[in-house]
Amino acid sequence: MLKDTGERVIPEKMKITNELLIEHMARYHFASDFVHGRVLDFASGAGYGTHIIAKKCKDKVSEVVGVDIDTEAVKYAQGTFYHPLSTFIEGDVTDSTVPDKLGQFDCILSFETIEHVEEESQFLANIYQMLKPGGTLILSTPFGEGRGVPCGSPFHVHQLRVDEFKNLFPEYIAKEFFFQKGALIKPADFEAPEKMPLGLVICKK
Repeated sequence: MLKDTGERVIPEKMKITNELLIEHMARYHFASDFVHGRVLDFASGAGYGTHIIAKKCKDKVSEVVGVDIDTEAVKYAQGTFYHPLSTFIEGDVTDSTVPDKLGQFDCILSFETIEHVEEESQFLANIYQMLKPGGTLILSTPFGEGRGVPCGSPFHVHQLRVDEFKNLFPEYIAKEFFFQKGALIKPADFEAPEKMPLGLVICKK
């Protein structure tokens, strides 16, 4: 059984009303409208999101590859979320050799990853290198006090400000930003009655 660290989402151990579970599930269902072809779920965790994409999008994806640095998480995903279109592989999102090992993808998903990563530039460079021309990146992160500022989570290096997040993707030809709270995902240009704690972006290469 996969260990519950308090940060990891493991659906079978969580109530259906759990807010963390709801927001994580919402991102994958949101992404399902945009994925196509060969898909990478970069930092796939317990594997439930890779499975959602493989199962829900089976008519428009050719393969879904889930990559995670945690050996036990990869084993759990392999044993729990089988689908003929999906594969789970152990790997480090900041390893500069990952693009050569995995090749290119039509769509890359990476949800709640960048806040865990010290080598942010290498992580983003890997994504860009693995994304085919015309491909789609969908990435999310929680907002906070900014780069280099300690945050409340022991699992996060830091949490980016909204402006820092929006400045991460200058090399992409098109970007669309969204805010998220719970299951609600809205375009970033809408008038929010309250602060939205999470951000998503859809980038086109």
